[in-house]
Amino acid sequence: MTGTFLNVATVLIGGALGLIFSSRLPERVRKTVVAGLGLFTAAIGVQMFLETQNPIIVLGSILVGGILGEWWRIEDGLSNLGGFLERRFTGSKTDHLEASAAQSDSDSRERFIRGFLTASLVFCVGPMTILGSIQDGLTGDFRLLAIKSVLDGFASLAFASSLGVGVLFSSLTVLIFQGGISLLAAQAQALITPDMMSEMTAAGGLLLLGLSISSLLELKPIRVGNFLPALVLAPLIVGFLSTLGIY
Repeated sequence: MTGTFLNVATVLIGGALGLIFSSRLPERVRKTVVAGLGLFTAAIGVQMFLETQNPIIVLGSILVGGILGEWWRIEDGLSNLGGFLERRFTGSKTDHLEASAAQSDSDSRERFIRGFLTASLVFCVGPMTILGSIQDGLTGDFRLLAIKSVLDGFASLAFASSLGVGVLFSSLTVLIFQGGISLLAAQAQALITPDMMSEMTAAGGLLLLGLSISSLLELKPIRVGNFLPALVLAPLIVGFLSTLGIY
């Protein structure tokens, strides 16, 4: 799990630097930086989607995954987790006697949750996360995660300067998600075929595109977290079709 620990460290360092220098950056600069990240994230999402060999599989996994995510209320669960962390570690309290203070506290909590969710999804969705974690867990080779760590470090700096301290707490998501994959690497490697990885990568690309549209470019609200089951459904559909000899 060396690569995961390195990734967590770069997210924390980059986020801390972003918080330190955020007050020195004009609001227009921070918005431009986030917009740039949004455009880049959208481009990466499209690139990932183009790896699909069968778009119908990706469509099916996204639709069914979205229905399951809405049923399980995954986005609400992630938001509640972000709210809990914000209350627990930032000591935010609402003064019901002052409407302005209440509004300020509400804005602060919303900003924290947005930073936590956005950074968590950006850092944990993608082929580098899956492949790098498997490689690190199986052989101890963390070079792929080291490259991802550098990218995440710069991204967390930009995110934290605009979205606040919630970005730092996304390191917990990175630790649990990537660390869990590394610990289960042997089993995952035995089960996931290259075809499964391609469709899972394509589904992840759509999630990144949705995240870019919703949280970074703020074009249209999308509950991207509710589509997370698609990352599991896509390889399962490929495995099922392969068993039937269809894929």
